[in-house]
Amino acid sequence: MTVVIIIVVVIALIVFFKMKSDPAELKKLYKDRTPEQRDAIRYFLADGCLSKKISDSDYDALIRRKIDSLNLRQKALDKIGLDEDEIKEIEPVNLEGYRFDNAYQKLGDDKKWRSSKYEVTWIFASDKQLYAYSYQFNTDEDGKRERTEEYFWKDITNFSTITETKEVGVDWDEKKGEYKSRKNIDTQDFAIVVPGDKYVCAAQQSETVENAIRAMKAKLREKKNA
Repeated sequence: MTVVIIIVVVIALIVFFKMKSDPAELKKLYKDRTPEQRDAIRYFLADGCLSKKISDSDYDALIRRKIDSLNLRQKALDKIGLDEDEIKEIEPVNLEGYRFDNAYQKLGDDKKWRSSKYEVTWIFASDKQLYAYSYQFNTDEDGKRERTEEYFWKDITNFSTITETKEVGVDWDEKKGEYKSRKNIDTQDFAIVVPGDKYVCAAQQSETVENAIRAMKAKLREKKNA
């Protein structure tokens, strides 16, 4: 009898997982999308016990694979036209973080906000100049944005961190194609400040990031006092 019950349970589980399928509303969004982009859409929009779901850790891994495939440190050096011997003034700084404008967003089970737009920045320094390169990409489609800037140390007035509160939509309604409600989230940015302008990039808070920013501020003070 026990064996029969086990067999029945196993069959039921197999049938249940085979029944799991994305709703028609999501399938419309999958058109011309890569498997990774479909997984990203599924992470933000799939709901219900019969929907295929992507976990927070799966989505984090998707982003990390994307970043690794882009080789952004080398791309930054190529765009700016530098080689390693020219950027030894400070340790190269790597900043990363989500962007929430015109993007899907979700509060994960781990209580962390994620979005479908991510930004990676590399900052390099020579004796005379500071160089910044940012690459922004979308996980749900092919959109991307690159930016490069260079500043003379003497022109930089400050390095600052910026915390802003943004209002975002939550609880996606698949049938209506809109969010059911809105919530506020805090975002963190880093800015290179020069007269009349700022270079702003995403910078998730961490001890590594804080140490890197302190090192840049110390170098700026050194340059100003030289």
